[in-house]
Amino acid sequence: MIDIIDANNGNQRSFKGENMAIREVRKQGDPVLKKKAKAIEKFNDPLLDQLAEDLFETMYQAPGVGLAAPQIGVSKRILVADCGEEYGGPYVLINPKIVHQEGTQIGIEGCLSFPNLYGDVERAYKVIVKAQNLKGKWFKVEAEKLLSRCFQHEIDHLDGVLFVEKAKNLRELTPDEYRKEREGRESQLAVI
Repeated sequence: MIDIIDANNGNQRSFKGENMAIREVRKQGDPVLKKKAKAIEKFNDPLLDQLAEDLFETMYQAPGVGLAAPQIGVSKRILVADCGEEYGGPYVLINPKIVHQEGTQIGIEGCLSFPNLYGDVERAYKVIVKAQNLKGKWFKVEAEKLLSRCFQHEIDHLDGVLFVEKAKNLRELTPDEYRKEREGRESQLAVI
């Protein structure tokens, strides 16, 4: 079961997991990754709920901290994120827009659509994102550090922008090599 906290009002919603499906993560070269995703207009919809559940199940299985619908072949503006308890998630953001950003951070990022490929990406340190929940209600969520990086990375996916277009020092790493490289760094990975 996955409990989603509505960042706007703190209400909790649980996904039972009975119908969750692990979807195929689309990889580098798939045209859906370069398309701007379409806005979601229909809410309170079982198909939208199912899409959110599938995104979570696929993200957790990968494992990752964020996943956007285009990464599972669905060109819709929805993303999920769970960077751990310290960041207050998990989150479902529909039709998200960054409405404020400040500061900068440079950190190593990876992407589920680019297995074992990592690079150093400059992102805003803090963002405020305006988005809709599964019922269509608008809310704002403030994010710093890893969660900020995750939201920016996933919103880029919704716009057809890939992290490799922003990354410097792209390199292939095994999971062990990545862990060793990350040790001692302040910025955390967003494998998204």
